Amino acid sequence: MIPQSFIQDLLARVDIVEVIERYLPLKKGGANYFACCPFHGEKSASFSVSPTKQFYHCFGCGVHGSAISFLMEYNGLGFIDAVKELASTVGMEVPEDDFTPNRDRAREQSLTEIMAQAARFYKEQLKRSPVAIDYLKGRGLTGEVAARYGLGYAPEGWQALQAAFADYNAAQLLECGLVLENEQNRRYDRFRDRIMFPIQDQRGNVIGFGGRVLGKGEPKYLNSPETPIFEKGRELYGLVQARQAVREQECVLVVEGYMDVVGLAQFGVGNAVATLGTAATPHHIQKLLRLTDRVVFCFDGDAAGRRAAGRALEVSLEHLADNKTLSFLFLPEEHDPDSFVRAEGPDAFRAAMTRAQPLADFLLAELRKDIDLGTAEGCARLIHEAKPPVTRIAAPLLRLQVIKMLAEAAGFTQAEVEQAFGLKPASTARRFDPPASEGDFTGSDGRFRGRRNFGRDLPRLTPRQAPSNPVETLLKLVIQHPVWTARLPIDLLPHDTAEGLALIAMTDAMSVGELPTHGVGALLEHYRDTPHAPVLARISGQLADAPLDEAMLEPQFNDTLYKLESVLVEKEITALNTRARESGLEPTARRRLAELLSLKEKLKTRAKASDS
Repeated sequence: MIPQSFIQDLLARVDIVEVIERYLPLKKGGANYFACCPFHGEKSASFSVSPTKQFYHCFGCGVHGSAISFLMEYNGLGFIDAVKELASTVGMEVPEDDFTPNRDRAREQSLTEIMAQAARFYKEQLKRSPVAIDYLKGRGLTGEVAARYGLGYAPEGWQALQAAFADYNAAQLLECGLVLENEQNRRYDRFRDRIMFPIQDQRGNVIGFGGRVLGKGEPKYLNSPETPIFEKGRELYGLVQARQAVREQECVLVVEGYMDVVGLAQFGVGNAVATLGTAATPHHIQKLLRLTDRVVFCFDGDAAGRRAAGRALEVSLEHLADNKTLSFLFLPEEHDPDSFVRAEGPDAFRAAMTRAQPLADFLLAELRKDIDLGTAEGCARLIHEAKPPVTRIAAPLLRLQVIKMLAEAAGFTQAEVEQAFGLKPASTARRFDPPASEGDFTGSDGRFRGRRNFGRDLPRLTPRQAPSNPVETLLKLVIQHPVWTARLPIDLLPHDTAEGLALIAMTDAMSVGELPTHGVGALLEHYRDTPHAPVLARISGQLADAPLDEAMLEPQFNDTLYKLESVLVEKEITALNTRARESGLEPTARRRLAELLSLKEKLKTRAKASDS
């Protein structure tokens, strides 16, 4: 794991305006900079970048974050890769040992250089092979598309790569999977007489190859083996080339083969990527959903295609979100994407994409397959078999909808299905039940108990959408001025709301010197992947839409503390009065009630004085 101290130091050194200007033309407007949002289609400039807060926010689609999150979203990078890229721009060295054990950076660089050299060799050989050129032309590909994807040709010879490398016996060639050795330790090329498809990582480095045989030999496709720089389950073919089209169309198409990707690109369908001869993996799903909100899986309509779709469905369930859409397109059995687009044209293919089967419908169809819902036993079996996949759906609203669909199909009520699945009915489910070990909001004596040290293992809380209240106002104020968390009275902060818990976490971080104080972007990065991230992101977005008046922040902060204290005092008084009516109060509780009543009057006086 990369230390938080390094992340904060990095964000303090970079200027988010300079980072984003490398990708977008920004125009100054007041205190901020503006551009058309790169994450959704728009004609007006609603994408705002704040140099003071080191934070970006789109008023159209709501996307927001730091310089790190921008690189993740725009370039489709993982967190570590985004940090590395950003660090390289300011000459900072990421502490490798903290998150990449047993990996040698120099070794990886050496291997990528060798793969790049091999890719250049294969490209040059394609130019010299009329047979390979005729094959690609026969598949309807132009030289422009071949160049865009870096296509090449591996000659027939057993040791053709000797012409590309001064030392054919170098250990790195074997480590990269470019050559093999027989029992006599004699080397020979892995790829021979094949069209070569370079596989690139998200930085554009060649990390592997797919080779397609020209004739009818087997295997039809041959892939690079897993190497220190290439892991099939994490990579997608064509992602580098497809990234811009995916942003423009707000959709990514996932197909099964290399030729499907380049064939679709030839006809203007440029947002396609392919898995590398493997089934879709959780890593693929996460990468795709970081890139866009809509994913369409395209499979052949035969039994193999249905099985592949089933595997993609299975690995997607735990990564779904209610603002994301996954669907499944099944082509006629006689077609794959490449042949379909050549036979029917790009418009027909795009029309087919709009008719892709939504994930919920596909899941229900798969569950109902071979089940007779005309019998009681069949209805019971449907619910029984649906429980494992449905309870794994991470998107709560989608899961609820699927449960309703199942209930209707099997003749049960929604509540009955939820009970069978071990879920609380939606009408009675609580947003947050505090752990029993932490105690109640009020103790046995009726007094308010503050709570410290809420950790990163808290359940995710759904931020409230209610109108602003004292706690929410305080959170807005300390996001603007994080140093003010030092002035927050910890015993006044409620632990039963997402806003209160975020304030407690920030107060604790400030007390040990770990709270970022140099911008909203840095603050959001600090709480990335914690239970507090959603509410902090929501409040930060609100501040971007409607900033607080800087001149009024100090009096507003003090006034809000008065209001919060008044609310909590009144709550404790109510609890003690209720106990007094029901069972009476012991001497300690009676003294506490008297203290609270006196404090209530003082607060009233203080409030009147502040108003005058």
